[in-house]
Amino acid sequence: MAQQYEQLLIKNQLCFPLYACSRKIVARYTPYLKPLGLTYTQYIVLMVLWEKECVNVGQLGEILYLDAGTLTPLLKRLEKAGYITRERSKEDERITLITITSDGNALKEKCKDIPLKLMSKTTSLTENDAKELYRLLYLFLESE
Repeated sequence: MAQQYEQLLIKNQLCFPLYACSRKIVARYTPYLKPLGLTYTQYIVLMVLWEKECVNVGQLGEILYLDAGTLTPLLKRLEKAGYITRERSKEDERITLITITSDGNALKEKCKDIPLKLMSKTTSLTENDAKELYRLLYLFLESE
């Protein structure tokens, strides 16, 4: 029998339940986003733009913990759909500005109840549990 290393057992990995939960959460969003023609990642980009209206690609990447290589094709699809515009900054042409359009803002109304619908399906967490999980996850995200 092969030697067992405790540190390599899946049950001892913090990363695994985080990964599995992430996949499960994204899957729960799909029935609400698919009819709108959105992926989860497109949805979170729109959420940032509903809040800020205009950001550059670097800022968007920092907020969403995504790199430009992931964002660029996604932003092109959102632009093609008419939800955002992408344009070079007049001050620095290396910077691409992302701005929500009126069609993009119109999606906000269609999406406004999605977070509440998802929370109603997460009955295993109390409100305090959810707040504590949120706090711990951001503590982890902000660590080096």
